[in-house]
Amino acid sequence: MSERPAAVIVRPTRRDDFDGIHRLCLAVYPDTPPWSERQLASHLDVFPEGQLVAVEPAPGRLVGMAASLMVLWDDYEIDTNWRDMTDHGMFTNHDPAGHTLYGAEVMVDPERQRRGIGKALYRARRDLAARLELRRIRAGARLRGYHRYADRLDPEEYVREVVAGRIADPTLSFQLRQRFRVLAVVSDYLRHDPDSLGHAAVIEWINYHAARRRDWADRPAKFTRRAVSDSSG
Repeated sequence: MSERPAAVIVRPTRRDDFDGIHRLCLAVYPDTPPWSERQLASHLDVFPEGQLVAVEPAPGRLVGMAASLMVLWDDYEIDTNWRDMTDHGMFTNHDPAGHTLYGAEVMVDPERQRRGIGKALYRARRDLAARLELRRIRAGARLRGYHRYADRLDPEEYVREVVAGRIADPTLSFQLRQRFRVLAVVSDYLRHDPDSLGHAAVIEWINYHAARRRDWADRPAKFTRRAVSDSSG
């Protein structure tokens, strides 16, 4: 089923959105502590352009959010976990001199799934990277469906099956459709996540208008079997 166009406005996050983000967190991750007001305020303090919300025009309900920071990727290892990539969710490691937009969070209201809201947020994030002339977007895609296959596939085998289109993962399959590629599979990314069992795929979207060839030339072939157009959009 194709996504219906999103009847939402994607705009920068404001402080008066914090209550709506709190409610969204509880709807998406009912067993996980939501973003705190202190964390959300820190995001706006260090990098307001990277914080986005999706809002229905009427009645103004907040139905999605995306949180990002800029990093100098060479400062991190490929298997760096979410907590260290985001400085415990505070984004105080944001580096304006970095060439990489790190996608720390995207959430969509479960009651508004498959309406193009996630697609609109990812498009807005790509537009931001292009506007800032960043070379890439990277993120950790938690392997939300892995727990169903863990008894017969190791995490890398699972990701290769998802990339090949033989398994659909609720998160990674969507991100592949948004023109991301998998760079690696890592453990302990979200240590206490029961769905992924801590595992994530490190994913990347290249901004070919700003990147240099060496920024994408070493992508591992084992994760690039899926036919994805990198040059469009």
